[in-house]
Parts: sequence; structure tokens; C-alpha cells
Amino acid sequence: MVGTDPLTSYEGVACDELAVRLGVPRCLLLARVSSVLDVVHQLAEDGAPDGTTVLAEEQESGRGRQGRRWHSPPGTGIWLGYLRRPGPVRESGILALRVGMMVREALERFGVTCRLKWPNDIVVCDRKLGGVLCEAHWSGGNAVWVAVGIGLNTMSPLPPEVSLSAIALDEVESRVSRIDVLETLLPKLVRLPVSHELTDAEMGAYADGDWLRGRKLSEPLGGTARGIAKDGALLVETEAGIERAVGGSVVPA
Repeated sequence: MVGTDPLTSYEGVACDELAVRLGVPRCLLLARVSSVLDVVHQLAEDGAPDGTTVLAEEQESGRGRQGRRWHSPPGTGIWLGYLRRPGPVRESGILALRVGMMVREALERFGVTCRLKWPNDIVVCDRKLGGVLCEAHWSGGNAVWVAVGIGLNTMSPLPPEVSLSAIALDEVESRVSRIDVLETLLPKLVRLPVSHELTDAEMGAYADGDWLRGRKLSEPLGGTARGIAKDGALLVETEAGIERAVGGSVVPA
């Protein structure tokens, strides 16, 4: 196992009780892991069911997009891994957008105003509160499973190297516990759709929280962000017209 030191409770809630409260078939609690995504992949290989959830107090090698490190000190955030077995679908690229919208909706229930920075950041007060990373395991062109990773900073102070660009939940709403967030978010993840296009309702919800729209960019394309397409691509207005970006880093101009 790529996680160590199993825990019997999370913020005072026993493991089995937490699984029931979150509506998931299994909830694994660990004190320390390399990454919750690593644990989810291993559990998936061992046959764990759809909806299996991993919560860790600390990630030693938490990761974001393009190999970036995700700072995950003990007890300072929600470090969540979730196993999705989507069936015979051939596209998982928009799952991170959908999960981001679910995180935003869950937090706004507690009065926390969030916005979404394509493709996977949760932004509060123009600083990064959290992020989403989805890693699919493919076979024959289909996603056999998807490991969904969610990291949310909940407790300040943050490490000095990220304190100017990141924010913790208790800086904007100190009365919300990790359990509160999880009880609101996990039922949404259980209903996570896997279709390869965003619905009109999803497009509207994303546009409502789009942090990037209207901002000048130098990467992944030089121009002005103009929202997203139904397949999750970023739309950028360049000198040549509207162009699509499906990956790369977003760098404001």
C-alpha cells in the first residue's frame, strides 16, 4: 500500500460511520500517503468498487497538473481521492471541470464565493484555494477507471512559498469543518456524469464561475480568454480568431 498508518476516525468520525454519512461504499482513512491518487489507483487495481474514497491527513508527494507538487502538510486540508469506474467511455478530459463545478457549488452552500480557473483550479479572492486532478487508466481506448484527486487548503497558515498565491478556507469562513465540506461534496461526486460533452446547464454554471474569461493570456495561447467549449477546451481570441487550447499552462499576460 502506498499509504501508511491507517486511521480509525477523521475529525472524530469513525471510518464506517463516515462512509455512511458520505454515501460511499468504502472510506479509507490514512495518516500519510505518497499521494491519494496513488492509493486510488492501487485500490482500483485490487478491484475496489466505484465510489471508493480515500482521505489522508498528509501527502508527501501530492501532485498537480504537469508534475507540479501540491503542498499537503498534515491536518491542513482535505486531501481526497475518489474512484470512478465510468464504464465504456472514451473521454475523461472534462471530468476535472465537472468536479471543479461540484466543489464550487459545495463551498458556496457555506457562503464561500469561489471561481474556477481553467482547467482545474478553485479560486477564492484571486488566490488558489484548491485544485482537481483526474487520472484515467486506459485499456483498449476506454477509461477502465478514473482516479479523482481533490486538494483543498482548509487551515492557515500556509507554507511561506505558496502563501501569496494560495488561500485557506479558514481565512474566509472559519466555521466550516472538513466534514461539513465532505458531506456536501461527496453526494455530488457519486452522481458525477461521464458524458464527453458539457450540457447547456453545465456550460451556464461554468460561465457563471469562470475566473479566466476576459483575461489576457500569454499561454497556452496569446490572446483573450473567451470561455470554454462543450468538450472542455479553452477558447482564446487571438489575432487569427477564436482558437482552442486543450492543455498547457495558463499564464496571464
